[in-house]
Amino acid sequence: MLDAALKTQLQGYLDHVKLPFEIVASLDNSAASDEMRELLAEIAGMNDKITLRTDGVDTRTPSFLLRRTGTEQSLRFAAIPLGHEFTSLVLALLWTGGHPPKVEPAQIDAVKALDRDLDFEIYMSLTCHNCPDVVQALSLMSVLNPRIRTTVVDGGLFQAEVEARDIMAVPSVWLNGEHFASGRMSLEEIVAKLDTGAVARDAKKLDAEDPYDMLIIGGGPAGAAAAVYAARKGIRTGVAAERFGGQVNDTLGIENYISVSMTDGPKFAAALEGHVKDYQVDIHNLQRAEKLVPASEPGGLVEVELANGARLKGRTVILSTGARWRNVGVPGEAEYKNKGVAYCPHCDGPLFKGKPVAVIGGGNSGVEAAIDLAGIVKHVTLLEFGAELRADAVLVAKLRSLPNVTILTNAQTTEFTGRDGKLDGLNYTDRVSGESRRVEVDGCFVQIGLVPNTEWLRGTVELSKHGEIIVDTKGATSVPGVFAAGDVTTVPFKQIIIAAGDGAKAALGAFDYLMRQPAAKAA
Repeated sequence: MLDAALKTQLQGYLDHVKLPFEIVASLDNSAASDEMRELLAEIAGMNDKITLRTDGVDTRTPSFLLRRTGTEQSLRFAAIPLGHEFTSLVLALLWTGGHPPKVEPAQIDAVKALDRDLDFEIYMSLTCHNCPDVVQALSLMSVLNPRIRTTVVDGGLFQAEVEARDIMAVPSVWLNGEHFASGRMSLEEIVAKLDTGAVARDAKKLDAEDPYDMLIIGGGPAGAAAAVYAARKGIRTGVAAERFGGQVNDTLGIENYISVSMTDGPKFAAALEGHVKDYQVDIHNLQRAEKLVPASEPGGLVEVELANGARLKGRTVILSTGARWRNVGVPGEAEYKNKGVAYCPHCDGPLFKGKPVAVIGGGNSGVEAAIDLAGIVKHVTLLEFGAELRADAVLVAKLRSLPNVTILTNAQTTEFTGRDGKLDGLNYTDRVSGESRRVEVDGCFVQIGLVPNTEWLRGTVELSKHGEIIVDTKGATSVPGVFAAGDVTTVPFKQIIIAAGDGAKAALGAFDYLMRQPAAKAA
């Protein structure tokens, strides 16, 4: 089941198993059960502390349960967790075997403090790069707290179940039989959603923070670089981020960050946070900024009001809130989001296996999505607003060579339609003839670029007509003491490496501003 390299890698990991546990498999006569049996036999043969049983009677077959001896742990995989989920499998085995997780002690304590029965089911796909974070968080919760049960379900393996629950996007989490959340979530986010008193406690703690010399809003490549450069100057530095790593978390392959031949978004985001944590930087995660209050006098404190009501203060502030996927902005988009309208082909593509789908957008991301989907789905219709596809010529040539792809140019999407709560197609206008036309699809992937996260700044800092923060050569905005960096600004070419450099530049610009303040203010 595993190639030689994976076997060697897994063997090295399983050497860290300290406590005995059993794997209880529920199998049938299917080919998937045969694959699971082979995989589990290989795992059990690598460490004598692991026992394999094949007499499970769970209704989901194939599936397997991990349970540490003498505990009530309940962690089940209704999946053959390879692909993007291989790491999730390894971690589940290690944690079940007593290897300590690399998680902040406060988060572990928060999980153990949850005092009610929680039965989680998470639906994922093996090609989804957003899913492992959620799978791993819920897996760890079930290992730490006996009142928490977690079942990881491969939507591609259990398609009937996915269709019965109208799941059209992953990861999708259900709690005690009811929908709980969709999309990537960290352990911290899940616990905060369960612990209703956490927001108030967090706000009180943040309000008590002393002012920072440099306060950075946003934790993507720009924010992380700014934090490292600020901390290396020996000044008090803080970061408030809605999601550390930002949109990098939603990026699949990264092959153009110089000195890193190849990585993926989640790994890169984790590396960003790890690098920042090497320095004395206060990181406030899961914090959304809602208001910027300029200093009342030259050299005074700038304030940032957060969604929970708390206010953080800084002698300088760097805005690096990044950008998000652009919506089409037509009727039906919001209604059918995650019910057929999707934004991540790698995550949700397998859920549309054998079905017709559409892709909106003829740039590189749209054409790449169409090529990827063509190998999974029945048929792909790509709609481009302009007269020509804007993607690289090699990608366009590849797309045109595929037999199950239709390309529509001069196509303006006007409406998403549905039936029984699910997308059933889209309407568009032919911009040459003016005729209204229709494409019947079960899914549509929107790939039309980005929009800056600056709504909360309107009326405070100067923005371009596209909503980007206008900055000078040092990253300074129109507000004294406030700087900006990355995709949220007017700096051209929205690339990770450019955002990182931009963050370093803004930090140096802000530090130069601090040095030039009167001595009384500096004190």
